[in-house]
Amino acid sequence: MNLEELFEHYKEQTIQGRYLTLEHIQPLLDKLNTDNQVKLIGKSVLGKPIYSYQIGTGKISIYLWSQMHGNESTTTKALFDFINVLNSGTDFAAKLLATFTFYCIPILNPDGAALYTRENANKIDLNRDSQNLTQPESNVLRDVFEDFKPHYCFNLHDQRTIFGAGDTGKPATVSFLAPSYNEEREVNDNRLKAINLIAGINDILQEYIPGQVGRFDDSFNINCIGDTFQFLGVPTILFEAGHYPGDYNREITRKLIFFSLISSFEILSENDLVDNRFYDYLNISQNKVVFYDFMYKNIKINYDGIEIITNFVAQYREELIENEIHFNAYIAEVGELENYFGHFEYDGEGASYSDEYTNFPKLNQKADFYLDKNIKFVNGLIKS
Repeated sequence: MNLEELFEHYKEQTIQGRYLTLEHIQPLLDKLNTDNQVKLIGKSVLGKPIYSYQIGTGKISIYLWSQMHGNESTTTKALFDFINVLNSGTDFAAKLLATFTFYCIPILNPDGAALYTRENANKIDLNRDSQNLTQPESNVLRDVFEDFKPHYCFNLHDQRTIFGAGDTGKPATVSFLAPSYNEEREVNDNRLKAINLIAGINDILQEYIPGQVGRFDDSFNINCIGDTFQFLGVPTILFEAGHYPGDYNREITRKLIFFSLISSFEILSENDLVDNRFYDYLNISQNKVVFYDFMYKNIKINYDGIEIITNFVAQYREELIENEIHFNAYIAEVGELENYFGHFEYDGEGASYSDEYTNFPKLNQKADFYLDKNIKFVNGLIKS
């Protein structure tokens, strides 16, 4: 199967970018709802509808949810791309629909999606509410889990640009986790199923992004939904859509998440899971906070009247302005910053820093400055 061609053919063209709300996907849900497959399963804190989409008649039940964190939309885009495949009428689609029953919640946190925030309208992180169940969105997710009784759970997220694949200097473009089910982080049969599936997905992704797959930290936290579902005996896989160089709108990462979903169900439908791939899973580089969006090296800075050669970094803030996400760069740190990388790196070779503020790269200041008074940087990048 040519995954590139499959993606290009079934990519949902009506949604793109980082800002994705219920209003954006409502037309897609309306189009999909040909025979009552779309259902209203609850409402958010602010009364917005939470919808599910169910398709397939197979014995293996798959539960997928996205945008538990409202500002994490990449997997939602990929989920609709995958749903297009399921509705394609192809032999491959027929095989998947006969093997699996898919239950999807495209946007669990519609309030957070509209506000472009991680939390819901009550400023609660739903991924820390799986035990107390204080929020309506958390209860919707849990009620479906108990009613649908899935064989596998797919917990779909985005992660920040700060994560690298270990110390390799490569970004963690896609990361995975088979969450722990106990404090000891032991591996039982259910967790091993998730581990084996991740190892199989990684085999495929290495063909496209060698060295850019990460493994998320598996410290146990029963308040996290993945840990809870794993504890309750259902193999759960955390997907984290991360940064691909230059792809701040995450359209390339979207494609790779689509590849991961297709590969998952190919592996499961072929019953192609190897018995024990625990060590292959451990060999996936662990996610590590080693990146900034911008790194400026060997810059001459006047520090309390003393000239020093040092480095500084800047980081984008994703700011919602008039229904559009703006990537605004701010100074984040000054110092040697050993063992850190920049997605954009510039070696000043001793050039002098100046700006229109304090002539010092002050934390939280906009990344607008000059080097040797003739190279201008605006919003982190060289202005030609």
